[in-house]
Amino acid sequence: MSIRNVAMNAYSNAIQNQQKFDKKFDKTMDLHKADPNSFSETLTDSIKGVNELQGQKKAMIEEFASGKNQNVHELMISLQKASVAMTMTSTVRTKVMTAYQEVMKMPF
Repeated sequence: MSIRNVAMNAYSNAIQNQQKFDKKFDKTMDLHKADPNSFSETLTDSIKGVNELQGQKKAMIEEFASGKNQNVHELMISLQKASVAMTMTSTVRTKVMTAYQEVMKMPF
């Protein structure tokens, strides 16, 4: 009788340890899970961000030209932000088009 109880205790302890390990493993895997955003959502969000920077630039130029805002530093920072964003977007577009052309040249 006591041998059977020892075996059952060992078996139940093993099951509990396995369950604890499974919970830790699941938590660890959830931490490293990839962002569920798709490529198209990421691309759309990036283009919207660039468009917003262009809109801010245009608004600041209009305010500066009309005399509402005379802060040249903010205007120049806004111009540079919009310029860098547009340059990066153009560069990424060029790289994507080059990759597409390379894929199209591949023989099938």
